[in-house]
Amino acid sequence: MTMHHFHLSAEWPGGRNDIGTIQSGNLQTQISVPTEMKGPGIGTNPDEMLLGAASTCYIITFAAMLERSKIEKVSLTMQSEALVDVTNGVFTYKKIIHRPTLVLASITSEKEAEKARKLAVKAESSCMISRAIKGNVEVELNATISIAQP
Repeated sequence: MTMHHFHLSAEWPGGRNDIGTIQSGNLQTQISVPTEMKGPGIGTNPDEMLLGAASTCYIITFAAMLERSKIEKVSLTMQSEALVDVTNGVFTYKKIIHRPTLVLASITSEKEAEKARKLAVKAESSCMISRAIKGNVEVELNATISIAQP
């Protein structure tokens, strides 16, 4: 068994509406409460970071699966959205919606396109971040897959 370790350092100098910093590997940024939650909105925040973790994990996993399956792509892009519920002052991260758009090479067969559709779904359940939040945050997938015109 291989165990990978990731480390993050954080500094928070004041109260709720102050601005802190985080550093982890190549990630270094300011952090604060988002303006939507009546904070200063400087740098990033936990809501964006969880969405970013889920989104990057999904798109990397999907790309790796396509590559292993030797399915040639022209482009792979994605938009993701997070829904955070606020009820009685309690913030609850409810749902993440991924909207990947995959354009396959014009030489792609319909059989390969169907496999790509199946991999789009499999990538979500295979991503370690999706597995980590399973049962706590719903993840919805709305994939668009097309074949480029010759």
